[in-house]
Amino acid sequence: MKCKLQSMFEKRLDFIMQMQKLRPGSYPDFPLDLQEKSSQQSCRDLALRGVEEMFEALQHLKNWKPHRISNVPGEVDRDAFLEEIVDALNYFFSLIIITGFDENDLDQAYNKKDKIIRERLLNGY
Repeated sequence: MKCKLQSMFEKRLDFIMQMQKLRPGSYPDFPLDLQEKSSQQSCRDLALRGVEEMFEALQHLKNWKPHRISNVPGEVDRDAFLEEIVDALNYFFSLIIITGFDENDLDQAYNKKDKIIRERLLNGY
């Protein structure tokens, strides 16, 4: 059985390939050469799209202002909030894929960074 992360990467790769076929120019040929200006522009574009989706997720949170005394009526639409986060993840997965990384690279980098931040926590960073 595949791990969930691998499955997500495979779905995103399949989507990118379909987009390249059905909507030429929607995604660059990859893996990108990160030394090239056009490649860096593609990375920036995908990253900003992911950030925009995170901002859309944050729009579903209405009661976050520390200076507000009263609570805003209404409940958070948790499904819509999560959907926007998934949209952001899709752009971030796309960024990882077109730069030539895969789920194993992400897992290794995640674990390496996790170790660093935990050491920082213990050492008063």
